[in-house]
Amino acid sequence: MSEAGLEALWKRGTDFLGSKYAILGGAMTWVSDRNLVAAISNAGGFGVLACGGMNTEQLKAEIEATHKMTDKPFGVNLITLHPDIDDLIDILGECDISHVVLAGGIPKAPQIAKIKSFGAKLMCFAPTATLAKKLVRSGADAIIIEGMEAGGHIGPVSTSVLAQEILPVVQNVPVFVAGGIGRGEAIASYLKMGAAGVQLGTRFVVAEECIAHPNFKKAFISAKARDAIASVQIDPQFPVIPVRALRNEGTEKFMETQRAVVGSYHEGKVPLSEAQMQIELFWGGALRRAVVDGDVVTGSIMAGQSVGMVKKIEPTADIINELVEQACASLSAA
Repeated sequence: MSEAGLEALWKRGTDFLGSKYAILGGAMTWVSDRNLVAAISNAGGFGVLACGGMNTEQLKAEIEATHKMTDKPFGVNLITLHPDIDDLIDILGECDISHVVLAGGIPKAPQIAKIKSFGAKLMCFAPTATLAKKLVRSGADAIIIEGMEAGGHIGPVSTSVLAQEILPVVQNVPVFVAGGIGRGEAIASYLKMGAAGVQLGTRFVVAEECIAHPNFKKAFISAKARDAIASVQIDPQFPVIPVRALRNEGTEKFMETQRAVVGSYHEGKVPLSEAQMQIELFWGGALRRAVVDGDVVTGSIMAGQSVGMVKKIEPTADIINELVEQACASLSAA
């Protein structure tokens, strides 16, 4: 089975995305901007802008700038918990965005309806088969399943287990697999299991076109898989979504922050909601320090366990071509 075989395996994904390859670029805050997104799409993949904490004006400007850098399709990732989520969705409609990725929680029916009203295809993350089916019934056009090997905020289940649970039972929409994917052989394996495509984030951080600080990229290149650790929740009253990042002073600082905030709450100094927000806000500032300012000592170096397969800084097109070649070779050898 050669390149033609690969094309056949992910045809459902490429048809859905409108791209040459069914390789999504994971939306990474402060990383997945116009430069990386356009580079991924121009290389045949499907770039996804990370809205993160942008306001409507910033998001519109970023979308317009991306359109100037590529005539290929790309998507936009929105966090459902963003306070201006409805206004941000309106911006996507104004900018004629073809694909919307919703993350960070279960989208509300009005939000789904608004996205569908301007003809965009909706992609949602699902950590279980039950939720995947529910999202499809609610209007999701595709599902992304992301295992705990991924970088950033993660769930408790590995990619391989999620794929085995969800791919056989969610077949009426395309399903894309993410988390810990660093080579083409893994891509081929998930496609043969029924995936329509894959999503990668960590591999693209070291792309030449990525604007992440050189220190951030160097940390990725020198790291091993075991260095990408998940944060730990210290108090059951404060449910913290685990975050996978490279071990440094910043990961230790997060533990100290949790202890300090939880202590303030128990002493009656801050209400529960404010304490929870203080804990969550830690990551936003820490990630920016690492990605933008290059502080890889106290900043948050969010990375997936596939970071051990990141070897050098190279053009986005070379990364994608290598993945495709590896996938084709794997299929030919089967």
